[in-house]
Amino acid sequence: MARTGLPKATVSRLTYTLAGLGYLVYDETLGRYSLGAATISLGYTALSSNAIVHVSRPLMQALADKTGAAVALGTRDYDEMVYISNCRSESLLTLRLNVGSRVPLWNSGMGLAYLVGLPEEQRKLLKHRFLPRARSERATFSKLLEQALDQYARVGYVTALGTWHSYIKAVGVPFTPIDGSPPLAFSCGGTAEVIDEQTIAEIIGPALVKMRIGVEEILSGTPIDSVSTNKGKRPKVGR
Repeated sequence: MARTGLPKATVSRLTYTLAGLGYLVYDETLGRYSLGAATISLGYTALSSNAIVHVSRPLMQALADKTGAAVALGTRDYDEMVYISNCRSESLLTLRLNVGSRVPLWNSGMGLAYLVGLPEEQRKLLKHRFLPRARSERATFSKLLEQALDQYARVGYVTALGTWHSYIKAVGVPFTPIDGSPPLAFSCGGTAEVIDEQTIAEIIGPALVKMRIGVEEILSGTPIDSVSTNKGKRPKVGR
């Protein structure tokens, strides 16, 4: 009630209704509510009906199998990226993140990929709203973003080599849905044992860019064979 500013009676009616629908479950021992099964069902229903998730999954799995890494698709939630789809190889060294997992916006491969795909004005708004207030952290994250913008303009993808966790390396590309829905980002990541800079430059980076183009062309109805004609095109980045 303190957070919402709503009257106690209104909150009681809302929680009663949500509990009746299965979205909340009341624990009499603890005296509090928790999310119910209907909430989980609602989330998975939304994901299963998402055309981008459906179309991209076979391509993501193929890339995961090829690289031995984990391939994910995510969207932004405040200052984090949330996995909405994830594919892993059978490697024992692959990352064990799942749908619903969160990674930071400012120093993960997925987060940086999301940021470079935005128009400059939107990036400025996010920096104003979500960058840490501490001067040192702001400087560090701002530098990572500038490096990501330069890298994306040069090679079409971004890398985060130990910037989130020292043992995790990731590659990311932004994805802008043609239907006007919120921006997304793909990432391909793993431990240092699986991913090194040579593998990124020769295999993972180009393959991730090609995968993104493949998803775009399936969704737009363009023949997949045309992917080869787009290999040499560099993305346009708003600065």
